[in-house]
Amino acid sequence: MNIKYFVASSALALVFASAPAGAQQQHMGHEPTPAEPAKPADPAPQPEPDHSTMDHSQMDHSQMDHSAVDQSGMAMPEHEGHGAMTGAFGTYPMARESSGTAWQPDASEHSGFMKSTGDWTLMGHGVLNLVYDHQSGRRGDNKLFAPGMLMGMARRPIGNGTLQLKAMVSPDPLMGKSGYPLLLASGETADGETRLIDRQHPHDFFMELSASLSQNIGPHSSVFLYGGLPGEPGFGPPAFMHREAIMDSPEAPISHHWLDSTHISFGVLTAGVVLDRVKLEVSRFNGREPDQHRWNIETGALDSTAIRLSWNPTDNLSLQGSWGHFEDPEQLEPGVDQKRWSASALYARDIAPDWKFAGTLAWGRKTIDHHGDALKDDAYVAEAALKHRQWTIFGRGEMTENRELLDAVEHGPAFKVGKVSLGAVRDFRIAEHLSFGVGGLFAVNFIPGGLEPLYGGKHPIGTMGFLRLKVE
Repeated sequence: MNIKYFVASSALALVFASAPAGAQQQHMGHEPTPAEPAKPADPAPQPEPDHSTMDHSQMDHSQMDHSAVDQSGMAMPEHEGHGAMTGAFGTYPMARESSGTAWQPDASEHSGFMKSTGDWTLMGHGVLNLVYDHQSGRRGDNKLFAPGMLMGMARRPIGNGTLQLKAMVSPDPLMGKSGYPLLLASGETADGETRLIDRQHPHDFFMELSASLSQNIGPHSSVFLYGGLPGEPGFGPPAFMHREAIMDSPEAPISHHWLDSTHISFGVLTAGVVLDRVKLEVSRFNGREPDQHRWNIETGALDSTAIRLSWNPTDNLSLQGSWGHFEDPEQLEPGVDQKRWSASALYARDIAPDWKFAGTLAWGRKTIDHHGDALKDDAYVAEAALKHRQWTIFGRGEMTENRELLDAVEHGPAFKVGKVSLGAVRDFRIAEHLSFGVGGLFAVNFIPGGLEPLYGGKHPIGTMGFLRLKVE
C-alpha cells in the first residue's frame, strides 16, 4: 500500500473519528461570564441545557475555520463564554485563528460542531455548494459545478501547551482538471502543458493534513511548531475561503496567486513565537504549486522560505506583513524563482444588535527575475460583508498586473485588469447542525485596450447562482 495514502487515511480517520457515547458537547459564546457564588443544591435534579452546538470559529477553503479549544487545566463551564478557551498556538482567544497559522480579528465569527472525549476535543465543519457560472464575452463560458470542503480537527493538552491535528478535503477535483470559468483568473495547469487562463483551477482533494505543537513560555507568550503535507506556510492573509469578509462568495479572487495560493503547499514546516498580540513565524516549504494531478499527495524539497509578522492591536483588527522566496513555483516556468511581499488588514465588528461588518484590505507583489530584469507585478484587494441574522451581503473589488493572459508569450507585458463583484446569500436552518442557503452574485470586469479584442469588450460580466449546505 502506498505510504502516502496510508498516512493520509490515518490522519483523516483520527480527525473525523466519532466521540464515544456519553461524550460531552460544549456551547460557548464570546465573552466570559463571572463565576457565581455557590448555591444550595436544588431539592430535585434539574435537566441539563443542550450545549450540542458551538458557534465560535469561522471556517472554510470553502468556508471554514481551523480554530479549536485548549482545555489545559480548564474545566468546561456551563455558561456561555469562551474567554477561557485559547488558541492552538498560544494563550490568546481561539477566535483569532484562521487558516494554517494565520490570524484574524478576535471578534471574528466562527462555526463548527464540537465534541469532547477524554482529553481530546474534536471539531468538524463542512460546506458544499452547487454553482451555476456564466462568464460572458469571447473568452467566457458556462458551467455547473460543486465546490466545497470538509474539515476535521482534534486537539488535546500536552505538557504546557496544545497538540492539534487537522484534516481538510475537497470535492473540487470532481469538477474536472480545467476548473471553472472565471474571467481574468490565471495560474496552474490542466494538463501539464498549457496555462489555465480565464479559469479558476480546482483545489486538490487533500487541502490540509497537518499537526502542530505549542508550549507556553509565559502568561501571554508561547512557541509553536506546525507541519503539513499539505499545509499552509506563514505568508499572506488567511486564505480567501476563510476570510469573513468574503467567505460566503462562491468565486475565487483573481488576486489568488499574489496573496494566498500557498494555502495548499505539499510540504510545510513553520516555527513561531507569540508575544501576546504579536506573532513572528518562519516557514520552510515546497514552493512548487500543485500540479494537474488533484487526487494525490505530492512531495518535494522544502526549498522556499517565508517570514510573517502578525499583530492584533485590538479585538477588531488583525494586521500582517510577510515576505517569501519561492523556488521554482510555476510548473510551466522551470528555473524561474519569485519573491513575494504581502500586507493586509482584516476588520470585524458587531455594529448593532444582529448586525455584523467584516472587511479586508490587502496588497501583494510578485517579483520575477527575467534575464536579469526584475519584473514587479502588484495586486490590490478590498472585501466587505454585512450580515444581518440569516442574510449576508458581500462584495469585492480587485486589481492585478497580470502577465499570463497571453498564453503565447512567456513573461509578456503586464496588463492592468480589474474586477468588482457584489452578491448576497440567505440561509435557512433546516436541522440542528445543518443550514441551507440560496445566493447569487454579479461581477463586472475591466479590460484594458490591448486585450479588448480578445474579450469582445471593455466590461464583460460574470454571474453566479448557488445553493449550499453547511454542516456546523
